[in-house]
Amino acid sequence: MAELVKDATPPCHLNPLLFNGHLQTAWTAVKDQDVPIYYKRTVFEAEDSAYRGCFAVDFVVPEFEQRDETLPPRTVPFTDDEFNALPSSDTRPMLVALHGLSGGSHELYLRHVLAPLVTPEACWDACVVNARGCALSKITTPVLFNARATWDVRQTIRWLRKTFPNRALFAIGFSLGANILTNYLGEEGAECVLKAAVVISNPWNLDISNTILQSTWLGLEVYSKTMGSNLKKLVEIHADQVSKNADVSLDRLRQTKYLHEFDREIQCPSWGYPTVGAYYRDASSCDSVLAVKTPLLAIQAEDDPIAVKQAIPYDEISLNPYVVLAATAHGGHLGWFEGSGGRWFVKPATNFLSQMAERQLEPEKDRNATAADAVPEKDVEGHHFEALRRKMDIEARAI
Repeated sequence: MAELVKDATPPCHLNPLLFNGHLQTAWTAVKDQDVPIYYKRTVFEAEDSAYRGCFAVDFVVPEFEQRDETLPPRTVPFTDDEFNALPSSDTRPMLVALHGLSGGSHELYLRHVLAPLVTPEACWDACVVNARGCALSKITTPVLFNARATWDVRQTIRWLRKTFPNRALFAIGFSLGANILTNYLGEEGAECVLKAAVVISNPWNLDISNTILQSTWLGLEVYSKTMGSNLKKLVEIHADQVSKNADVSLDRLRQTKYLHEFDREIQCPSWGYPTVGAYYRDASSCDSVLAVKTPLLAIQAEDDPIAVKQAIPYDEISLNPYVVLAATAHGGHLGWFEGSGGRWFVKPATNFLSQMAERQLEPEKDRNATAADAVPEKDVEGHHFEALRRKMDIEARAI
């Protein structure tokens, strides 16, 4: 794995004018580039009663001229005939993408990765699982998403496996989506049907990340405040449904300013967490990475002001032969802008995915050589560590 990632990773030469993580991160918000990815949307109804409601999945399709003002740009719904024609026995690689906090399929950082893969030459297919309520999707219950919300991606991947039985499936997650994807990989373990995955700017340990965010003026008044504000706007769009949850007070929510305050008023009452710290510890993926048995490339910038260096589980990653960390000194949060205007992380991410897709065409013996056998969990003096222990069991709740 390490050698494969080394071959897939070019030197990192970033824009010298964006010389720290704050500037790289800020440029993410102001950079305006046209990366024309077109989508058609379908809406799935959740199969698990514990997470009842619906969620939207956007599939990359060829360019079209239709417009739908109720959806993000270049996105329209599938017609029934189009959706029914999707099943295929072809062997094209398929990528499942998970966006960052309150984002969606329209995000530029996500389209930067999809663009080189879905060309006629590369011949990939791709879809984006939108978190509930994001990307102008509608919700039909008060159930939104949280940082360990693996249920919708799990249902999507099961559907893809059934609908495209001969395709090799891959996944990529960004920021919060990276945390969710890592949790999913750990939960699935050796049963995971994905052939490989990439996570970018994963916050890993949410308790540490949020503590550090609150410890500086920029962290609290810029990053935490911005993320909290974006989430409040999302809830306002769906206030009619969210207000049906008797445990949530919209009045208290509207008085919040920061991300951790928002999580205290929404995530804790919605999912039964006693404190926001309990939620962060439960939803973190820093232990889940120990249970991953799918080749996984993690890309991090050590000057990321949101997914901070202190939260990266270096020791846990080093113990798992299926996981390789590519960490750069600079790059910010989902930034890595080069002098040319491109994003450096696109190259190692797409190179790694392409190499792993090519290996699916190799003999079984060579294909399985990309990662060593995972280190088995061991009992030590009668004690056993369970990487995926959860402090809360989610049950179907009438909300």
